[in-house]
Amino acid sequence: MSNASPTSGFWNYVAECVRLLYWIYFKPFTFERWLRDIHPELKPRDNPFNKRAEFRTNPRLRRYARQVWWLTAVVPMFAMLLVAPIYTLVSGESFNWLISCVFLAGWFIGRVVDRGGNKNRLVIFLIAVLSMFLAYQFLSNVVFGVAFGVAFGVTFGVAFGVTIGVTIGVTFGVAIGMAIGVVGSVAFGVAFGVAIGVVRGVGVNVMRGVAFGVAGGVAFGVVGSVAGGVAWILGVLRVYFWLPELLWILTLFLLSRNGKRVNCLRYLPPRFDELIILPLPFMDVMIVEAYRKNPIAARETMNYLISSTNQQKVAAQAISGIAGDILNRCQRLSDIVEIANQLAWIPSPPPKELGAVLPQFLEISQNVRASEEATSPFRKYELLNIPITALRQLGQSLALTKDARVAVSFGNTSQSWLTILETAQRTLNEQAQQSKEIRQVYIAGNSLDPETAKNRFKGRKDIFEEIESLALSEQPPVLLLYGGRRTGKTSALKYLPYRIGANIVPLLVDLQGAASATTLKGLAENLAQQIIEAARRLPRTVKLPYPDAKKLAEDPFPALQTWLAEIERSNSGKQFLLCLDEYERLGEVVEATSSRAPLNFIRNLVQHQRKWILLFSGSQELSELNDYWSDYLINTRALRMTYLQELEARDLIQQPVENFSDIYELTAVDEIIRLTRCQPYLVQLVCYEVVELLNRDIRRNRREADTAKATAQDVQEVIPVVLERGDQYFRELWKSLADSDRSLLRRIIHGETPTQQDKGVVRKLTRKEILTPEGNAFQVPLVQKYIEQLLEEE
Repeated sequence: MSNASPTSGFWNYVAECVRLLYWIYFKPFTFERWLRDIHPELKPRDNPFNKRAEFRTNPRLRRYARQVWWLTAVVPMFAMLLVAPIYTLVSGESFNWLISCVFLAGWFIGRVVDRGGNKNRLVIFLIAVLSMFLAYQFLSNVVFGVAFGVAFGVTFGVAFGVTIGVTIGVTFGVAIGMAIGVVGSVAFGVAFGVAIGVVRGVGVNVMRGVAFGVAGGVAFGVVGSVAGGVAWILGVLRVYFWLPELLWILTLFLLSRNGKRVNCLRYLPPRFDELIILPLPFMDVMIVEAYRKNPIAARETMNYLISSTNQQKVAAQAISGIAGDILNRCQRLSDIVEIANQLAWIPSPPPKELGAVLPQFLEISQNVRASEEATSPFRKYELLNIPITALRQLGQSLALTKDARVAVSFGNTSQSWLTILETAQRTLNEQAQQSKEIRQVYIAGNSLDPETAKNRFKGRKDIFEEIESLALSEQPPVLLLYGGRRTGKTSALKYLPYRIGANIVPLLVDLQGAASATTLKGLAENLAQQIIEAARRLPRTVKLPYPDAKKLAEDPFPALQTWLAEIERSNSGKQFLLCLDEYERLGEVVEATSSRAPLNFIRNLVQHQRKWILLFSGSQELSELNDYWSDYLINTRALRMTYLQELEARDLIQQPVENFSDIYELTAVDEIIRLTRCQPYLVQLVCYEVVELLNRDIRRNRREADTAKATAQDVQEVIPVVLERGDQYFRELWKSLADSDRSLLRRIIHGETPTQQDKGVVRKLTRKEILTPEGNAFQVPLVQKYIEQLLEEE
């Protein structure tokens, strides 16, 4: 049994009603969440009595409906007691309590009748309308009209505004009452009160209340007094609550110095009023300063502002201030490395106050982290070139921005970071020079990037010359750069801007990433983004506009064509070479979307936009693709990427970078050439492992650092490690072969000679650079060793 007394239960009920009024006006977001907890479909604008059938199974819904009824029935009476003295003070006229009380009695009768449901509503409504007409025709009195107008306005405002805040309704009612000046009588008051109660019902829709308020303000403002207009404006804009909130935030700001701002976060005005219309100063400043002492509390405050108030702009300003403060306080390389972790909580995309600056700083931080994780001082030194170059470009772009605040704040930060990185790079260079170990300069696996790999990319002069020549021809064909895996196709495309004339603009797009899109819109967006990023990374940066997002969503590829035409017009005198790497992946998109729109886009580009030249890059020739490709790629010129020339391979082995020590005996170089057949990836991999072997011996004092040289025996010693580290390359090569291809390779390993029937397979494997033209030997001994090892394990 409950021990609560009836009196305490009554006051608890009253307290709940008061809290409901507070939430309705001051905490609409909290109110909405509370309603969802009562009923998943219930919203502030809904009339709870429309769900009367669920009252028996949902006691909380029934209780809420009754509370709404009591609020709409009783609050106008209390509101009148507050408004009447103000009206008397402003107007200088006496307030007609009798008429207003009779009107409110009519209102209450209307609410009681309304609780009875829809029964007899039509009859009561007709009687009410007739009563109002008679009252207007025969019982006119100006003083009564004003007093009645006040009471009507108060009641009407509460009835229409209860779900959006009683105070808004009250103030709106005062304005209407002072403006209308209608005439009436006791009968009119009673009848109209009954009519309003019956017709409107309980829990009036918030949008209808607001719309009527605006309409009323416009309609009655013409005949209304100045006081009425001012009262209406104050009610809508909530200025009368904003003023004390302004005083409160000023008090908090002025009295909470000396690092105590974090203690004031719980007392910020939005904690008590979720719907502050006019801006309040200093809130973002207080959050930024509080973050230095207590990041968790500051982030909780920003999350609250974003999710539970209309102060998203304040939260965005605070996020921008915190990000700028953290970026600017970096003093050491380790501080820059940690930036990505410290700012990981910032939403993506970041607030517009940060623009595109923050993502660039985060990318720079990640590149610095990659440098720190390198295995040698020299490699760290080289990898720092990427963020240093990015910072210089960022500084130049900030100098040209129109936003002075962003230019000053982040411009200083970029310069400070640049100084830190350049100092660190000089230190690393000194460490590399003093190290007794051999510099590990070989890069095996990833494609070579000009910013970090520098002159490691060897040869391919004939490829670059032919691409430039064909691109500048009168009718450029579609170019196809094909060759085996890891022969340097992607690396060549990355170095292309440095090897051809400035009037050709190569834009590299990785279709392996773009093909992950499952929709045509996603593919088009990815293509556009990669084109923009490729232009930004060029030696001479080209700034491209963004395509129209709306058009791109409606019809992706026509929008993309329009965008490319716009780029062409704004860059006269330039030829754009669109390089589509891993082009075979487009077939996956065609199958996933059951649409050939991407291929139609390519054909349209080839046929109609002469300033755009297409270059496809992949490991397959067109003859190896589905038949439909031939319909789209007409007039294609194939360029084959094969192994390096022997002189180019020797240069890569002995002089991968400038001032590299002479660490090879001639026999070792010859052995590397023999084992790899000048396949660039395998050359880099063998050389990498040879350097690792020499450094291990130097650390163990087995060799002298100054005189250590690799021998042919050392090259033989690293073969097992090379086969293990290159497993992915070798295994991918093996899996790419057909069963007939594998069968022939097995027979050759077992000492058999290809027969006449094997001619077709021999030609195919020769073209893939696996077998010699005679068909009785492997071109690359390392490939043969891997397959032999694989067959032994079967």
